[in-house]
Amino acid sequence: MDIQTAALGFLIMLALLLASLPVAAVMTITGVIGGALIYGMPLVQSMGSVVWGVLNDNVMTAVPLFILLGEILLRSGIADRMYETLALWLGRLPGGLLHSNIGASALFAATSGSSVATAATVATVSLPALGSRGYPMRRSLGSLAAGGTLGILIPPSVNLLIYGSLAGESVSRLFIAGIVPGVLLTLLFSLYIIVEAKMFPAGEQAMEVVSWQQRLASLRHLLAPLAIFLVITASIYTGFATPTESAALGVVAALVLATLHGRMSLEFLGHCFVNTARTSGMILLIVTGAFMLNVTLSLGGVAQAATDWVASLGLSPTGLLVAMIVFYVILGMFMDVLSMMVLTIPVALPIVVASGIDPIWFGIFIILMCELGLITPPVGMNLYVVHSVRRDKGPFRDVALGALPYVILMILFVLLLIMFPAIVTWLPAQMSN
Repeated sequence: MDIQTAALGFLIMLALLLASLPVAAVMTITGVIGGALIYGMPLVQSMGSVVWGVLNDNVMTAVPLFILLGEILLRSGIADRMYETLALWLGRLPGGLLHSNIGASALFAATSGSSVATAATVATVSLPALGSRGYPMRRSLGSLAAGGTLGILIPPSVNLLIYGSLAGESVSRLFIAGIVPGVLLTLLFSLYIIVEAKMFPAGEQAMEVVSWQQRLASLRHLLAPLAIFLVITASIYTGFATPTESAALGVVAALVLATLHGRMSLEFLGHCFVNTARTSGMILLIVTGAFMLNVTLSLGGVAQAATDWVASLGLSPTGLLVAMIVFYVILGMFMDVLSMMVLTIPVALPIVVASGIDPIWFGIFIILMCELGLITPPVGMNLYVVHSVRRDKGPFRDVALGALPYVILMILFVLLLIMFPAIVTWLPAQMSN
């Protein structure tokens, strides 16, 4: 299979996706039909063992566990109390409750691993308070949509799990690699809010002054998400547990916390399990379709052909990454996160590895590019999630324009990581020391 044939296949897949066919179906159809036309039925018959191998992968077992963890925390009321606590501590900063949006998103991301769940949860909790205090709707919605993107960067992250499975890289190292960039991006968002509030005051109602005693007493509401985050990351970093085992530990801890908060019931568990099954089924079908497509691509030598073609362009590693930024920004306007990952990683990864780029670093790069896709219209999922929570049902351009500064910030942040790759690679390198 030459590079022209592969490009044609990619364009056909894009057309099918834009025609609203399910992602899993598009990849399965392309992989099976393409494999049958090029190599014959024996290849198609061999795909059964590929599907079996994917679904029996220990890494894939962690996906439903992390989704269940997020569902338990979402429905146990922990997010509400967490937001109120952060409002007491951050509400007096320039920008006020917008910092609480970012902080609550970061903390919830550190336990749920889902951007959509993070954006929906924090938006539901915060928008009434923001509206009643006169915060500009555009700034409020933008901070919520951007804060939600932290859900697929700060570990645990379902998308990092999928990258690890597709790329054959250590999920433990990927999780640890996401910590420092996640914290720095959170601080960068808050710094932007401070600068914007200073330069363009909006006249929103200031938070009431509260005593230090009240602030300190409220910290108990942060213990639950912090405890779960520490259980997961510490068990992985120390080698005590694999990512799958750490996910199970996190679920057990979340169930204990839900019981202590008086939320445990059969109805509560039923909602959590049903939603987890729906989301997990969707993700695993997409991943299965991706691996079936990858069988055809691998046998066709597409990755090697693409690598040779890029090498012939004579791009430096930095030039290659800048070109990929442009490519992913454009692609993210029309595709969802999972589609971008499973369609591009099998081809892009051999190219960047051949250029001397660390695959762990590239995993964080891919996640950041996918985050951009979450807040770039017309298909930015977080934009629609946050807009749907809005009660006054104002124009969609409010959330799109509100998120635009964060898009620029994230591109600048990616360029910073290109200049200083140790921001990503230093912490996972310590795991082997």
